[in-house]
Amino acid sequence: MSRIVYVNGDYLPEEEAKVSIFDRGFLFADGVYEVTSVLGGKLIDFEGHKIRLQRSLDELDMPVPDAMDELLEIHRALVEKNEITDGLIYLQITRGAPADRDFAFPAADVKPTLVLFTQSKPGLAESPQAKVGIKVISIEDIRWGRRDIKTVQLLYPSMGKMMAKKAGADDAWMVEDGLVTEGSSNNAYIVKGNKIITRHLGTEILHGITRAAVLRFAKEAQMEVEERGFSIDEAKAADEAFITSASTFVMPVVNVDDVAIGTGTPGPIAARLREIYLDEMRKAAI
Repeated sequence: MSRIVYVNGDYLPEEEAKVSIFDRGFLFADGVYEVTSVLGGKLIDFEGHKIRLQRSLDELDMPVPDAMDELLEIHRALVEKNEITDGLIYLQITRGAPADRDFAFPAADVKPTLVLFTQSKPGLAESPQAKVGIKVISIEDIRWGRRDIKTVQLLYPSMGKMMAKKAGADDAWMVEDGLVTEGSSNNAYIVKGNKIITRHLGTEILHGITRAAVLRFAKEAQMEVEERGFSIDEAKAADEAFITSASTFVMPVVNVDDVAIGTGTPGPIAARLREIYLDEMRKAAI
């Protein structure tokens, strides 16, 4: 069955969905996006994603779509129309489609483009990978400086994923000035002596919605958290490591640059945080 997607006010079969060739998302990667998980037919941390979306728009001086106040209803409609039990909803907003290509931002009467689509992923929270962990490699972080804005400029992260795949790994951790910034599509963590260490917030990393929830739950569970940069050498010497994102939740990392982390198996802190996160998010889902 064809997916139903949302494009600028219309629900359409995916084959009929179109945007202009002059859309600035296509021409300049002039757009932002969010990904919201669906578990049991309900949205996970929707409000957090909506708040970050507004921040991204504000940081880029991008106009707000007319349907901004209807985003919850649109998400729920797509879940229903596509019969999503577990999966993801992608939302993208671009600066719109002026009459022609121009580096300058378009006139105020050009409306932004709003697109949403779903991905069905049955058993999303029961990923077999969570039981064995993933392997990562380290790569140089050469992205633009405003990584705190969730833009559609994802070419280098895509290249990082392919570098990892070529090396027989699952993902890449990016390194700048000797310290890990983040993964290609996730926030990165190590654990040493029961202390959770993760990069502090700034323009160097995305302010992860899952990151914020996991750190809050960790502190509520009396776990020690230190927000600072860490090196690849520190990661190799850590007791355990993990990543967080909206699509992977809490995912153990068991190997960095072909060096086993701790016992080379998922550690207890990552496993406990995944359990707490999924339990609490399911309770709060809407």
